[in-house]
Order: sequence, then structure tokens, then C-alpha cells
Amino acid sequence: MTNPTQPEKSTGHGNFERRDVGIAGVLYFLAGLAVAGVIVHFVVTGLFSRLQKQSEAEQTPVSPLVTNAPQDTRHLPPEYKTDSESPDYQKYLDKNFPTPQLELDERTLLNKDRLREEQTLSTYDWVDQKAGTVRIPIDRAMDLIAQHGLPVRTQSQPASDTNAKKGKAAQ
Repeated sequence: MTNPTQPEKSTGHGNFERRDVGIAGVLYFLAGLAVAGVIVHFVVTGLFSRLQKQSEAEQTPVSPLVTNAPQDTRHLPPEYKTDSESPDYQKYLDKNFPTPQLELDERTLLNKDRLREEQTLSTYDWVDQKAGTVRIPIDRAMDLIAQHGLPVRTQSQPASDTNAKKGKAAQ
């Protein structure tokens, strides 16, 4: 068995073929892809526009109770926008939608309730001024209980002890 040696290629191209991929084919493919992308963009935009008009034509009113509903309820009318960042939803809802309405910002409402509760638990105030009943902060109430102790009922003697003492006194 002989292993014939083969001389190096002297063409100067290295050890791979140059005829597999041509740059022209790659450029034609990319150009075709760009043209196809533009055509698809316009087809989809036209289709969306047609379906949007059809949807608006068939759209039922937001609510039978709303008489002055705007065409597009997804965006606020310009008169309710205080600036581009913070539109005034509350005024819009109060004027255009019947009650009861959904909550817009649950976290803010919850924080307001917590703040009100915290203020109630940590301040002095009258509960009933005519009766002289006041509310004191929890910390102060705990300090007063620690100083004076809890009120305790006086122990009355059990009935059996009382009867035994009466029996001894009679003898």
C-alpha cells in the first residue's frame, strides 16, 4: 500500500473552492427580500385599514346609557389632556360614563385608606365630645397600660367557702 503525496495547489486560492457562492447571488437575494418586505408591509397596512373601517362601522355603542360616546374610545379627546404624559381620566369618566365605574388606580386608593387608618391610629381626637370620650394613639395607650396595669376585678369568695364559714359560725 502506498500513500501517494499530492503537491500543494499552486493557484494561490488556498484549499477551498471559489465557485460555490457568488456575491451577485447573495445581493440579488437581499434585494428580493427587501422588495418582498415592502410589498408585505403595504398589503398588511391596507388590510388593517380595511378591517378597522369595517369594525368601526359594525361597532355597537359602548353602553346604552352613554348618549355622547366618542367614535374612538381608546384615546381621550384633546380637551381632557392636561399634557401628553398625564391625561385627566377622572374628568373624562365623570362626564362621559355612568356610575358605577371601575377603579383607575387601585394602589393610590389603597394608599389613601392606609394613610387615613394610620392617622386615626396615631393621633388624638374626640370620639364623642359630649360624653367626654377621646381617642389616643396606640403607643400612648400601651404606655398607660404598662404604667397603671390592666383593670382587675375584685375576687369574690366562692359560694362553698361562704357556706362553710357560715356553718362554723353557727356551731
